[in-house]
Amino acid sequence: MDGVTAGFVPVVPYSASGQATVEAAVLLPSLMLVLAILLEPACLGYSLVVMRSAAAETARVALTNHGSDLDGCKAFALRRLAAVPDVPLFHVGGEEGWEVSVSSSGGRVEVGLRGHARPLPLLGAAMALAGRSDGRGVVLEARASEGLRPSWLGGSYASWQTIWD
Repeated sequence: MDGVTAGFVPVVPYSASGQATVEAAVLLPSLMLVLAILLEPACLGYSLVVMRSAAAETARVALTNHGSDLDGCKAFALRRLAAVPDVPLFHVGGEEGWEVSVSSSGGRVEVGLRGHARPLPLLGAAMALAGRSDGRGVVLEARASEGLRPSWLGGSYASWQTIWD
């Protein structure tokens, strides 16, 4: 017999020459998925850090604003929020997508910033289950409250000046 019989295909010896290609075809998408899952919270965290910083800076600016116009403070916050890339993973909606609220009463200032991001479906579903999502995406919020004088500081400016007289 010459290795070919009627109706049968000859048995080829086992060869592992394509094994590395098959492993790479499975491993590369898996690595990319793991990388995306690990980087996604970092991107949302970056957005939140910038938002908290912008809220705190805006509160300090609003405290030193001696006029009653807080629109300049809102514009200041929007300039600070421009550091967040307008990419759905970081922020959705551009400058119009930010909600900025600044209120002042009795020597205290409250600043609230709100925006949305659209993460990958896996984290987006987890955030929706946690109640941190609405129709526009994952809700990102930052708040800051500042006072002109700390509560522990007693006296008045006039009484402080008499100490050095």
